[in-house]
Amino acid sequence: MPHISNKGKGMPASPIRKLTPFAEQARLQGKTVYHLNIGQPDIETPEVMMNAIRNVDFKVLAYTQSEGTISYRSKLADYYNHAGYNITAEDILVTTGASEAIVIAMQTCLDPGDEIIIPEPFYANYNAFAWMSSAVIRPVLSLMENGFALPPVSEFEKLITPKSKAIFICNPNNPTGYLYSYDELVELKKLCLKYDLYFFVDEAYREFCYDGNTFHSPMHLDGLDEHVIVFDSVSKRYSACGARIGCFVTKNKQVLATALKFAQSRLSPGMVDQIAAEAALDTPDSYFELINKEYTERRDFLVNSLNKMQGVYCPNPKGAFYVVARFPVDDSEKFCQWMLKEFEYDNQTVMLAPAAGFYSTEGAGADEIRLAYVLNKEDLAKAMICLDKGLRAYPGRKLRVSPANAAGTVFI
Repeated sequence: MPHISNKGKGMPASPIRKLTPFAEQARLQGKTVYHLNIGQPDIETPEVMMNAIRNVDFKVLAYTQSEGTISYRSKLADYYNHAGYNITAEDILVTTGASEAIVIAMQTCLDPGDEIIIPEPFYANYNAFAWMSSAVIRPVLSLMENGFALPPVSEFEKLITPKSKAIFICNPNNPTGYLYSYDELVELKKLCLKYDLYFFVDEAYREFCYDGNTFHSPMHLDGLDEHVIVFDSVSKRYSACGARIGCFVTKNKQVLATALKFAQSRLSPGMVDQIAAEAALDTPDSYFELINKEYTERRDFLVNSLNKMQGVYCPNPKGAFYVVARFPVDDSEKFCQWMLKEFEYDNQTVMLAPAAGFYSTEGAGADEIRLAYVLNKEDLAKAMICLDKGLRAYPGRKLRVSPANAAGTVFI
């Protein structure tokens, strides 16, 4: 049998998708499966974006420029400048989703063995992107007990070595929903300048900030033009995950010129997808006001429902559409698999994402689960009833000390 590469063998599987075969089997058995495992919103894609696809009218589906069409990049620059970024179309590289933007950034800025410091838990595919790029992730543990706030900068500084090349955050955060404050970004800015590090920031959830909280970007900070690289995507903002259009934004001309060489090697992003993404920029503010209200209501319902379950603790996030909750189970992956294979309530079950895959530290997150509140409130309510019933029936249920009241033990 031909040899599989060591890189292929070591490539981490997605914790978000690895239970898919069990969910498919449950579906084939006739069960309704409520998917809380993946950030696929059920919000309708803006009509202006869909109309752009319907109205495509040309005879040849041709290549575009490797950096993306000038019309899309120009309009995208206007969007970012409205948000205070002060950039031009020449500062943008259009990519096949934010995923490609991150991989290109790692390949552009890091040599094999170079290190990226990331607060954990973090989006699981960052592990995969680093592995693909022969980079090393050095995690800094954030804690559920303080809502997964940025760990003290001193904890970052302890990890800095000659191999350190970048600090990487997702803001608002996937998987925790944490929204980084302006002051926290300033602290990271000081560290990047002191040690001459890149500041990578994934801003795919920029529009999803709740309770009147304000989004801040490193692009708003002076003195970081050569350090900041922003990754972005249309997937979540416009509920258009299948469009596969993202971008790489930086004012560092040398970085962008190098990144373009990697982009040229994959030829170009999709033409129709860029047409749709360009049209999406005309989406009215009322669309975001409505979905912000909808996600706030879903978040409140989900967090309240989880915290009413015996032994479960879930902090209340300020952004994105995810939570990470602690469950009174022996192993969250076993529990998530059991829910699909062994459990049903009124012929229903729930698919969840074990949180251990969102950590790089061995053993971290073993009793935590990420849930995405991307279902309508009616289905979300059914999913919560089903989850509560499943948790009560799970044979690996165990004692839990509640973080909200660490002095008291909850007996389950």
